[in-house]
Amino acid sequence: MSILSKGECEAVLDVLAQLYPGAVCALEHGSAFQLLVAVALSAQTTDKSVNKATPELFRRFPDAAAMAQADMEELQGLLKTLGMYRTKAANIKKMSEKLVSGYGGEIPGDFDGLVALPGVGRKTANVVLAVWFGEQRIPVDTHVFRVANRIGLCREKNVLDTEKALMARLPEGRWTEAHHSIIFHGRNCCRARAPECASCALGGMGLCRAAGAGGDTQPPGV
Repeated sequence: MSILSKGECEAVLDVLAQLYPGAVCALEHGSAFQLLVAVALSAQTTDKSVNKATPELFRRFPDAAAMAQADMEELQGLLKTLGMYRTKAANIKKMSEKLVSGYGGEIPGDFDGLVALPGVGRKTANVVLAVWFGEQRIPVDTHVFRVANRIGLCREKNVLDTEKALMARLPEGRWTEAHHSIIFHGRNCCRARAPECASCALGGMGLCRAAGAGGDTQPPGV
């Protein structure tokens, strides 16, 4: 299967920047802690669902110190609309306890410190580093994995290899931008089911290797 050249990859970012000029993190938050919690809660759940659950959650438990003291039954009740809410409730409480005991309630600004927290994986850490700390990162969620492999930015079989490939093929100064704009394209056009290929600007400009443009509709593993 063919993939886009590095020049074409950058052209994709230019087109997406025009299509989604306001592409930023959609998770509502007022602090690094709230962002960290929101991203952790978003696993296998839409950002819209998380944004419905977090206002009351953050009103009751606005910081790590408060969340560490939360009653588990109350936490589960606040998160019951989200998938895997029991596991997520346990994780954010344990995470908060670790933040209080190990970091004075502050969010570590480095990758190793973040992934050492309960319930925090590579994607969550990268989102926090990109959105809150301003680092150039390419967090790979389901949208980024699907779209990047489908249109031909890369051809990889898992999330980690996709992240590494995108870092190698996209300009470092545009990594975070790429993350946000690819997510927006995945939500608005290049959806998992019934992607709108006929009206896709990328396909119309020859910047897609999906079905109808010389490639497969789905990347491996999606």
